[in-house]
Amino acid sequence: MGDPIAHSLSPVLHRAGYTAVGLDWEYDAALVPAGGLAGFVAGLGAEWRGLSVTAPLKREAMALADVVSDRVELVGSANTLLLTGGEVHADNTDLRGAVAAVRERYDGSIRFATILGGGATAAATGLAMVELGAESVRVAVRQPERAEEAVARIAAHHAAPAVEIISLDDANDDTDAIVSTIPVAAQTDRLVAACAGVEVLFDVVYDPWPTPLSGVGGTVVSGLDLLVHQAALQFTAFTGVAAPLAAMRAAGEAALRERTA
Repeated sequence: MGDPIAHSLSPVLHRAGYTAVGLDWEYDAALVPAGGLAGFVAGLGAEWRGLSVTAPLKREAMALADVVSDRVELVGSANTLLLTGGEVHADNTDLRGAVAAVRERYDGSIRFATILGGGATAAATGLAMVELGAESVRVAVRQPERAEEAVARIAAHHAAPAVEIISLDDANDDTDAIVSTIPVAAQTDRLVAACAGVEVLFDVVYDPWPTPLSGVGGTVVSGLDLLVHQAALQFTAFTGVAAPLAAMRAAGEAALRERTA
């Protein structure tokens, strides 16, 4: 649930997972505007197991939960609500999903990472870079004040990384990995040129794909990689069954090909 939500591939992924493991479950998209999540959850019956939460509701999800995971506390937002025993439990699978997405494609070391953008996704992926070994994380933005919370979240990791705000124009200044959390419209020719040659390029966008930035790196991690891995973690939390990752990925790829066609 979120606003907008019609573009989301999450229903495709989760439904494919249910089919693959033989579960007669349902998963749908619901348009829930800002301020509406608590009322939506309050109206759910006992047959509901959990919710996948996207913008602009991730902080609302954290606030309404009875129990929050350490990851939610660290990131400052929740993308998963589990309804169990009359309680609402909040988790964040973006962080672990980002780590898994990178490791699936790249097994080298990451000591220095740069995040493009300064929102909630920047915080989650910046923390993922620290989990992957980054000792230094730079948050590249046009307006520094918009990145202050993301910087604080990343810096609060127990590994105590060095975190600083830089200009987007300096994004590829001695970095091992670049993570883009900015929309395609913001991926200018100048920015693409500045990022050329980076060892790892992780773009959280999955539609449209490829993006302008997706051609600049040696190893490319896509938004679909992230979506599949975070959805797989949600799938297991909801069902208690190991997620059929290959089936979920194949369904997502087919849906994207259909959209492109």
